[in-house]
Amino acid sequence: MRYLVISDIHANLEALERCLELAEGNYSQLVCLGDLVGYGPDPNPVVERTRELARVIIRGNHDRACAGLLDASEFNPLARLATEWTRHELTLENFEFLRRLPTGPVTHEGFEIVHGSPLDEDEYILGPAQALANFRAMSDPLVFFGHTHRQGGFLLSASDRFESIHCSRVLDDKPKTLKLLDEHVYLINPGSVGQPRDDDWRAAFAILDRERNEVEYFRVPYDLAKTQAKMRAACLPEVLIHRLAIGR
Repeated sequence: MRYLVISDIHANLEALERCLELAEGNYSQLVCLGDLVGYGPDPNPVVERTRELARVIIRGNHDRACAGLLDASEFNPLARLATEWTRHELTLENFEFLRRLPTGPVTHEGFEIVHGSPLDEDEYILGPAQALANFRAMSDPLVFFGHTHRQGGFLLSASDRFESIHCSRVLDDKPKTLKLLDEHVYLINPGSVGQPRDDDWRAAFAILDRERNEVEYFRVPYDLAKTQAKMRAACLPEVLIHRLAIGR
């Protein structure tokens, strides 16, 4: 079984469609780690496309905020403006769908998915301190997480050797493969589809291959100019438009 794992789409339809195009025919199930909306110009098409294809979707903090389940005052001013715009754009059906999304962790066919971390759906796993605390609490040896918008992850060996997983040299449309060893435990971040923040503007996703016991990390260019033009037409903040081009 091969699983397409996506996260942090953030209403970027061009990035989502490009990821789906590259992955087409190469997976059996799609799972989504949350943040379908927020920041980007196409909340309704992204929700509808993801609903159509995904076997499992969990909520992210922007999904909660845009659906009125989280006080957007906790966000920075730019994120708050984008949240308010998104709330007005969402159809009632998509608004209610976001409100009903389950909270992670969710166990799915032998692995776990979360938005932030196994301990807290809003936690950012950015380095060893957060990763090690979550490794101690994990009930499954393989957890996929999002929220940071940084492709890669962390592993802990049976001898307690900690390593960061870096994905700085993933070529266009060609995966970087990580072999999963039985004695290790893993926190895997597929990266952000619609708003990467690892200094790489290209859309990111991952595919888990259970038969080969490996994860493939992908990066793919998309029609960035089209997304930015939509954002300008919607009068979304220029800073949000610019940051897409630099991956921050």
